[in-house]
Amino acid sequence: MAQALDTRTATAPEAAPDTPAGRTARRKALLNWIAVHALGVAAALFFVLPFVFLVLTSLMSDQQALTRDLWPHPFEWSNYRKVFDTPGFLTWWRNTLLYAGLGTVLTVVSSLPVAYALAKFRFRGRHLSLMLVISMMMLPPQVVVIPMYLFWAKQLDLSGTLWPLIIPMAFGDAFSIFLLRQFLLTIPNEYLDAAKVDGCGELRTLLRVVLPMAKPGIAAVALFQFFYAWNDYFGPQIYASENPAAWTLSYGLESFKGAHHTDWNLTMAATVLVMAPVILVFFFAQKAFVEGVTLTGVKG
Repeated sequence: MAQALDTRTATAPEAAPDTPAGRTARRKALLNWIAVHALGVAAALFFVLPFVFLVLTSLMSDQQALTRDLWPHPFEWSNYRKVFDTPGFLTWWRNTLLYAGLGTVLTVVSSLPVAYALAKFRFRGRHLSLMLVISMMMLPPQVVVIPMYLFWAKQLDLSGTLWPLIIPMAFGDAFSIFLLRQFLLTIPNEYLDAAKVDGCGELRTLLRVVLPMAKPGIAAVALFQFFYAWNDYFGPQIYASENPAAWTLSYGLESFKGAHHTDWNLTMAATVLVMAPVILVFFFAQKAFVEGVTLTGVKG
């Protein structure tokens, strides 16, 4: 008992003496805490204030927008109704949801089996296949835009639609394959071996074992692809510019800005409506997104 008491006494932390050196150390710690949090607040304001300015301007009248007034008086909520009443705006919404939603589903469904094979199968040419996937990530899309346009527009006559952008997603995406492959490497092989001992084939193992465990990685890939398709301007400009009925929000917003170049309040309201779905999706899925991106770097 005495030995235990001596041990507890020896390991108990001693209070810092109230000396000039101790007060100086506490003062330095306080100043360091203030400096770190001040930088954090400044960085947060740097990213948040432009969005706040965008929202406030979207709620101003045409005479008040881009003046010295920083606060709407009164709040013009009707600006958003005017944007929705713009001919074609709802069509742009529908086209963007089709492009982003269907494209995301096709990308995930087609990329997951390829990533699973590259991560868990042992076959001749596996490393070469991985190098080809990585090399495809380095290839700028502008390099192949002319032959691809000639193929989709001249051979298949699909110009003026979004199908030349959606159909290729059914054949996998290099970045999605690589990201999923890195995540699947973190899944222990013992789970797969146990499933095969129970009589599961490769497809059943993928669906019953790998798929539930890979949800964070799949969520990260899905969000990356959804954000890309939602904000894509280059693709719709190439294939759908000749048909206004096939425009997306990113391309239609440019036309809207050209038609309302002096109505900055309506332009800001349209911009908010284009940004809002992306912000909401990331807000509700950020935990899975961050976890999926973080775990992809555990193994190489």
